[in-house]
This record gives sequence, C-alpha cells and structure tokens, in this order.
Amino acid sequence: MGKIDHFTYGWITPALAYAMSFLGALLGLICTARVRTARTPGGRARWLILAAWAIGGTGIWVMHFMAMLGFGVSGQEIRYDVPLTTASAVIAIVVVGIGLFIVGWSTSAEARRGSLGPAAEPGPRRPGLPRILLGGLVTGLGVAAMHYTGMAAMRLDGTIHYDPRLVAASIVIAGVAATVALWFTTMLQRTAYIVAAAMVMGVAVCGMHYTGMLAMSVHLHPAAGTPGGATAPALLIPIVLLVIFVVIGLIYSVLVAPTEEDRAASASFDQLIAGRRSQEQSRAQAPAAVSVRRRGDPAGR
Repeated sequence: MGKIDHFTYGWITPALAYAMSFLGALLGLICTARVRTARTPGGRARWLILAAWAIGGTGIWVMHFMAMLGFGVSGQEIRYDVPLTTASAVIAIVVVGIGLFIVGWSTSAEARRGSLGPAAEPGPRRPGLPRILLGGLVTGLGVAAMHYTGMAAMRLDGTIHYDPRLVAASIVIAGVAATVALWFTTMLQRTAYIVAAAMVMGVAVCGMHYTGMLAMSVHLHPAAGTPGGATAPALLIPIVLLVIFVVIGLIYSVLVAPTEEDRAASASFDQLIAGRRSQEQSRAQAPAAVSVRRRGDPAGR
C-alpha cells in the first residue's frame, strides 16, 4: 500500500486551489449577472459562454490541477497523460456551460424601469426550481466526471482503487454544490452577495475535490518503473499562462461591457438631447410663422 500525501508542499497548494476556485466563481457569477441585463439572445449566449469558461475552466479544473500539485505517493514519480488531462478540462467547461444554459438562458432582468421608460421590454423570466435542479444534476455529474477523468490521467507505477462510499459522497457534494451555484447565478446581483457566494462556491468545489481524493488508495507494484506522460511542473507553465490570458480576457470583457445603469444613463442623455433639439426647432419655426401671418394681413399689422 502506497503512502499518500495530499499536502506535499504544505498548505500552499490547497490555498492556491481555493484561490483559483474563488476567482473563477467570482468572475463566473459576475458574467451570469450580466446575462440578466442582456438585451439580445446573442448577448445572453456570450455571457453564458464566458461564465462557463470562468467557472468550469478556472473555478473547477484549474483548482483541481493546483490541488493535484500537492498530491504525492511515497517513492513514486507521478506523471499525467496529456490528452486525458486536456479532456478533463473540456468536460469541466462543457458541462458547466450546459448547466448554465439550462438555467441561465431563461434568466434576465425584470422589466426595464425608470429612465428606460415603460415601453422597454422585459427579459426572460427567472427559471423555476425544476430547471435549477436539472441544471444542477447535469453540472454535478459533469464536475464529478471531470474529477475522475483527471484522476484517470494520473500515471504511476501502481494500481489505484476507490472507496465507493466516498466516491458517492463526492458526487453528492458536486451535485449540491452545482445546484447551489446555479441558484446563485439566477438570484444574486449585488457585489457583496456575489463575493460571498463565490467564497461559498470555492469551499464547496474544494470540498468535493478532497472528498474524492480521500476515496483513493494506491497499491504499488513490486518493481517500480518510470511511468509515461508529462510531469506536473511541465504542465504548470502552459496552464498558468492560459489562466492569465483567460482571466485578463474575462476582466476586460466585464469592464468594457455597458451595465444596466450605463444604458439607463445613455437613454436619459439621448432623451435630453432629443428634447433640446425639439425645442430649438420650435423656436426656429416660430418667427417664420409670425412673418407669414404678417405678410398675409392686408392692413400690414
């Protein structure tokens, strides 16, 4: 039986894992909040795709890889199958995207009010509980599939076994965490609530990961060999660069996109300009009308 250490480098790897999970959840929730203010189907789809990249890619898959950096088995060099590792990332992004589209496609702001005027059209209604539960089930199963696909990508000179009870517990945690996350995406809009929700989601995702890891045991082979695949440090550099580019892109998209307040202010400004132009045209037409009346008066009055 191989001795497993989940914290080879101390608390730095779980801390980094939680930071990545929190960051991804935060950016994803911000993106889904923008879904509720999107005016067109294309706008909603764009924000949901960005949210899937943030939550599935950064918040779940990168968190998984960061946590795996601290995983070790005594006397073993651990490597990773690159195609399977890539597949686990694709699974995370795709299944989170599916869950977000199930729930978020029908999610938008309530009827535009205030300066936008009563004629503004309302967006889609908030999703009901059955839709949230379905999205949570799909996403939770996908997150669990991502985790165990990532574990299947691990190469070492031994045989890996799993405790079925802890595996089931990790899947339940994934499902509950996904359902709560999707509920957050439909209900929260204030910044303070979004930050708090991202912190909760980070704890839930990390809890699912380490529960799944506790289910694992390793029986080493008598003759140790060198497994094939890439080492974790070799994968770390491209993953870090990818995360940087993705995070920068997400932050840029959020900052440059107009908010509902921006649209309201722009509409008010346009109405103000239109009113002033109308007044100027009325003033310009008034002297001409008086002149016409005077020319038509026989007395010259």
